[in-house]
Amino acid sequence: MQADPPPPTEFRITVVGVGADGWPGVPERLRRIVLDADVVLGGHRHLAMLPERPGQRRAAWPSPLREGLPALLDSLAPDGATTVALASGDPFVSGIGTTLVDLLGAGAVRVEPAVSSVALARARMGWPAERCAVVSLVGRDPRLVLRQLAPGHRVLVLSSDGGTPAAVAALLADAGYGASRMTVLGDLGAGSSSDAGSDPDAAPGSDPDPQARSESRLTATADDWLSAPPGPVPALHVLALELVGPPGYGLTAGLPDEAFEHDGQLTKRDLRASALARMAPSPGEHLWDVGAGAGSVGIEWMRAHPTCTATAVESHPERAARIGRNAGRLGVPGLAVVTGRAPDALAGLPSPDAVFVGGGATRPGVLDTCLWALRPGGRLVVHGVTLETEQLLADAYRRHGGELTRVAVESTAPIGTFTGWAPARTVTQWFLTS
Repeated sequence: MQADPPPPTEFRITVVGVGADGWPGVPERLRRIVLDADVVLGGHRHLAMLPERPGQRRAAWPSPLREGLPALLDSLAPDGATTVALASGDPFVSGIGTTLVDLLGAGAVRVEPAVSSVALARARMGWPAERCAVVSLVGRDPRLVLRQLAPGHRVLVLSSDGGTPAAVAALLADAGYGASRMTVLGDLGAGSSSDAGSDPDAAPGSDPDPQARSESRLTATADDWLSAPPGPVPALHVLALELVGPPGYGLTAGLPDEAFEHDGQLTKRDLRASALARMAPSPGEHLWDVGAGAGSVGIEWMRAHPTCTATAVESHPERAARIGRNAGRLGVPGLAVVTGRAPDALAGLPSPDAVFVGGGATRPGVLDTCLWALRPGGRLVVHGVTLETEQLLADAYRRHGGELTRVAVESTAPIGTFTGWAPARTVTQWFLTS
């Protein structure tokens, strides 16, 4: 992953949150900050709502944002200009505030938030913060919602556009959650609530006067949304989900094997749980799943926390494609899949906090590359079922230490008219903390 260009030195920026009621809803103190600034940055919608200010430079966000933002900010720094950015609601709720802090550091960014759309949505639905989840689909894959599936669970979805509810409805219906209740809360904070949707006569992509808009609410089950949508969806909305469906898979390690599409190359449930318990996924950490097969270990790693990331390395193109399908269906479409053979395929990958080697450990250079790449405190788990791999792991254990375990699992199977135990292949597991 290529690092962002260095931020401009001594640059400061104030980010002002704007509610759906637009400029009239901005407090007088913040209006003065905006109008007195030399430069104002923002989306076209936000810039268009400002009153005229002679001599003030106004610039829209670049597209793509993350790649173009450093150059835009750098062009402002030499002037020593006072700079303000406009954002929707709370700039730290999937907003520009997060991106600016990533680029400039917290000390260079001052944020003046408005009430967030999430807070307004919770208030309209009567949902306490601790009893619902928030998922952002702004510029993201809608399949992220599938990680949240559980009967009775409440989810607030930050929608990308007016097509998000239909996309989510299709995913829920396909997963057996078609009876889930979906509520579109439109233009939150714009005015009094009504049952009407957005103006059906408005031109596509137009931005009506915020004062002319009002809050709206549309409600239907996912199944009903697909068969008979309840009305036009405002571009600015939050989607509230009350999930109804079969028991979910849960977020702890050890999903049933049938949760994954596979051709037999799968780290089985009990061994997968054992490996993940040792690798201990923590928020923000990255995993290499080497010889990934069906991708089950990387998928479960990412399901452990929304900020966990993983790269699955698989040499067979068909299996690599299968990993992508499994990841999307289980709610972690962001799993990176590299089609190639280790160790060559590991070059240039983000440094891992943990590595799982489920296949190919005997290939020259694989273990050494993984050990060398681990960050301090990183964890390595290697599985082997052949004598050759077992000998390799025994030697690695003698040289590096760690924990060497043999795992034998038996499950019941028919023996004629009776039932007996059928042993699976015994697996040797080497675990090491760097």
